Amino acid sequence: MHPKALLDACASLVQQVLLLQHPADSVVSRFFRQNRNLGPRERATLAETAYAVLRNKLRLEALARSGSGPRERRLAILGFAGPRNLLQAALSPAEKTWLQECDAVQDADLLPQHRHNLPEWLAHALQAQLGEQFDALAASLLQAAPLDLRVNTLNAKREAVIKELAEAGIQAEATPYSPWGLRVQGKPALTRLDAFQRGAIEVQDEGSQLLALLLDAKRGEMVVDFCAGAGGKTLAIGAQMRNTGRLYAFDVSAHRLEALKPRLARSGLSNVHPAALAHERDERVKRLAGKIDRVLVDAPCSGLGTLRRNPDLKWRQSEQAVAELTAKQTAILESAARLVKAGGRLVYATCSVLPQENEAIAEAFSAAHPDFEPLPAGALLQQLKVEQAASLCAGGGDGQRYLRLWPHQHQTDGFFAAVWQRRA
Repeated sequence: MHPKALLDACASLVQQVLLLQHPADSVVSRFFRQNRNLGPRERATLAETAYAVLRNKLRLEALARSGSGPRERRLAILGFAGPRNLLQAALSPAEKTWLQECDAVQDADLLPQHRHNLPEWLAHALQAQLGEQFDALAASLLQAAPLDLRVNTLNAKREAVIKELAEAGIQAEATPYSPWGLRVQGKPALTRLDAFQRGAIEVQDEGSQLLALLLDAKRGEMVVDFCAGAGGKTLAIGAQMRNTGRLYAFDVSAHRLEALKPRLARSGLSNVHPAALAHERDERVKRLAGKIDRVLVDAPCSGLGTLRRNPDLKWRQSEQAVAELTAKQTAILESAARLVKAGGRLVYATCSVLPQENEAIAEAFSAAHPDFEPLPAGALLQQLKVEQAASLCAGGGDGQRYLRLWPHQHQTDGFFAAVWQRRA
């Protein structure tokens, strides 16, 4: 594609993602379906440009004001993710001069919001929570997330998979915390690999793997993944159970559960039973009340721990939306807790970094349910031989009560988890 045509396509895609009416990944996918003539490199440049604009929106909008021409073109120029010489070939002399002036602007010359690129309400909330660490978190959220894989321990070993990937020209190393995890350099075409096709690997952030690990499901148990979605944690739990027992994958979205089917077929698991619920008080939940050994509630949340992957969320979420989510999270946790039998384990988790979706929900549940004893996540992870387990946790008198993962500290998405055991 000619450089000018590529820049025009970038501007068109930027305009569409900035409408913020749909998730950015679905907008990008639709754009590619509508433009099937695009090659792999062109698709990569388009997608990465759109995401660069979303990540750095406030900064780029401030710089774009000094330019001329359509706003989306100026933003596409500033966020262009392809080779610089390719971009230069698409610019007019005036645009080249303007871009050079923008490149000369230093961080010290910018206002705080143009450095952190967060909406005001979210910046204030994170500053209040993190204090001096806020700048480090904000900087980490402007970077693209690494690609993490989970090795399916049912049919593969991590060291063997590392060697297999190396033979395919893909550099991978063991993740620092999850015993199942690999971190891969770049963005290789994984779906073509034999390791992927035979179910030896799945894409899954290391933090998400730790949530499944924390459930510590055993052979032969009855387990529920209450908000299973596309089943990333379901598959990890099933392998942890060594394909024994019975693992229910519940979700209110049949569409999301459909995405689990091909992954389940690759995994080799036969102990997983997906089921779409009408709501959190579905009849299936009533029938299983008090019978389940372990329940994971990965609750619907703001997703603000995933901003490295989904930068559009910071512009699409709001304080009001978060407040509405907390009521739903409370109701879902209440319903899921009814499933747990005496002596059973309950894990509540989110991929949010906001305390109102995390500690506030967990503490309110503990206060309302004295029959559920809080367990220290740090001690549980240490028993599971997770390296530096204490550094992954926060809260409580010993600072070990909750799993608390941060992109700037742990290089994972932002995750939270609380654990309880139902008293006999």
